[in-house]
Order: sequence, then C-alpha cells, then structure tokens
Amino acid sequence: MKSFYQTAFGKIFHGNALDFMPTVQKGSVNLIMTSPPFGLVRKKEYGNVDADQYLDWFRPFALEFKRLLKDNGSLVIDIGGTWIAGQPTRSLYQYELLIMLCKEFGFHLAQEFFWWNPSKLPTPAEWVNIRRVRVKDAINCIWWLSPTPWPKASNRRVLIPYSESMKGLIKNGYKAKLRPSGHKISENFSIDNGASIPPNLIAIANTESNSTYLRLCTEKGLKPHPARYPSELPEYFIRMLTDQNDFVFDPFAGSCVTGEVAERLNRKWICCDTVKEYLETALFRFVSETRDKKKKTSCYHLQHPAALWDDSDVEEKLPQDGGQKRVSAKSKIKLHHDEVHNTLSSENKLMSKPLCQQFPLQF
Repeated sequence: MKSFYQTAFGKIFHGNALDFMPTVQKGSVNLIMTSPPFGLVRKKEYGNVDADQYLDWFRPFALEFKRLLKDNGSLVIDIGGTWIAGQPTRSLYQYELLIMLCKEFGFHLAQEFFWWNPSKLPTPAEWVNIRRVRVKDAINCIWWLSPTPWPKASNRRVLIPYSESMKGLIKNGYKAKLRPSGHKISENFSIDNGASIPPNLIAIANTESNSTYLRLCTEKGLKPHPARYPSELPEYFIRMLTDQNDFVFDPFAGSCVTGEVAERLNRKWICCDTVKEYLETALFRFVSETRDKKKKTSCYHLQHPAALWDDSDVEEKLPQDGGQKRVSAKSKIKLHHDEVHNTLSSENKLMSKPLCQQFPLQF
C-alpha cells in the first residue's frame, strides 16, 4: 500500500483498502463514509461487481469496517439500485447487503436515508421512455449503520430553513391540540428554533459542470472520475456524525470527494482507491488557491402526484402484457386515437338514450 498524497489533515493511499485496513488500529475510526462500486448489470470502467456476487465481495470489507469503528462511530454507505437484465424489475442486492451487515456482522441500522437527485436522467430508457411501464429511477439508498445502537450524532448540525407555512405558525402561534392521528401537538411546536429538522430524504442535484476539479482535469488532459457524488452528500454526514479532529475513512474514494470535505471541515481523513488515474485527478481537489467557493444551496420542489390529474382526461389503456411487447410510436398514436374514438362513441351512444336508461336506479 503506497502513500500517494498528504495534506494537513489527511492522506491518500493507492491500493486496495483490504490491504490497508489491517494496518489501522482497532476502534480508531469515527466515520466510514463511502460510495462503493454498485452491483450493476452492465460493467462500468470504475470496476463494479455483479449484483449476484456483491455480498461475497463485500464481506471482507464489512469485517474490517466493524473492527475499525469506535463503538459510537458510524458507517454510511451510498448505494444505488439496479435492474434485473432483460426485465423491468429491480435487484434486491442493496437490501440484501443491509440485512447481511446487520444479521451477520452485528451492525445496527441507525436510519435509512434516500438521496433524491432531481437532475437524474430518465433511465433505463427501455422501460421508462420507450415502453413507459416504469418511472424515472432518481433515488439512491443511504444506509447509516453503527456497531452499537448509540452512534454519536446531532441533527442540529444539518437543520434546514423553515417553510413559509412554518414561519406563519411561529408568527401567529399554534393552538395545542390532539391530531386525528393521535399525536398531541403542544404549544412548544410554535417555538422558533432558528431552523427545521430535516427529513431523511436528501435532495441534491448532481450537476457539477464547471468546478475547479473538472476544469483542471480538462487542462491536464485527465479523465474525471465518472461516478462522483456531490460534496454536499458526505458533508451532511460528516457534519452530523463527527467533531473536528475526528477520523473519517473512505475505502472506495475515487476522486476523494470525502477527503476534500473532511479537509475543509478540519477532520482527519484517509482515502483509498485502486485506480491510480482517479487519484491523480483527486489532487486537484486540494489546490487551495483555486478551491471552489462554497455556493449557496437551492431548494428543490417535489410536485404533488396529483398535480396533473384531470378527471376529464381520456386515459390511455394499460398494456395488458405489462409492456412485454414493444410497441412502435406510430402504433401507440393509432391505439390512442382508437381508444379516444371508442370512448367518445360509447359516451355518445349512452347520451342518446333516455335518462332512465342512462342511469338506472338500483334498489
């Protein structure tokens, strides 16, 4: 295992984390924050593992993770889902991984999070765009685990701005009462705490396009890592789960986004990766004179599912085969035209009858 780069707070190592972790003292790590290669059907250039083999591949890492973490430490895994080849159904590998970590290795699930990427493309195209039998897959699961039920944490580190409705409640007051659900809302509900407790849905658009990292990759003729998570994601958990000078470890570091954030937040850190080319691009993240200024974050609005529902619309008939047969665009237009024509014809026939026949009374 070769030391590749060093900063004031951390180090980058080139090599397999399985070779590095045995050299680290037991119970010395506060947070393992990582996004391992996903169990994808299609091979990616960063070295993913088949979903069917994923658990066997992950087991030796899990054993070392458990050994390295402090009792009040945390393991945070960002893991994307995948589809079963040739059919519009999902693999269960990320859930099987979670169950394995808890059942076999004794981890506790502190909480599950879901990273919603509003900018994610509508894939897989075959099921989402062409056959229209599934919706856009825009969520990654994030498993927050700990060796004990009591990892150190504070949600006060990751508060979000109050909504306009909450600001109104704080301003005008809230009458304590029992809700229909049985929850008793006290007068303390309208106390101004400065900000709101966030949900476990994390909304971050992964739209990096003009960062220092990408600019320097272009200038030096190096290829950026193709599967980078946005810096706000590790920052969320590093802030919530660690203190300054705590030890953060990323065993699948890629271009070292985790290390960059830990450095900025004054946490000790170590990043490992097997691909030297990606670590060469990681050095651009630690060029202090050109480091990106922190941008103000935006709010993302989730549309209510009923936003476009209209009872007057003519519904397209569902494919009775579940989308097994691929229908051409021309055929879809004809089918839709026929459905509209048949629906309108039925309505006209119905309306031509006397009212007593249109709506017969039932006794």
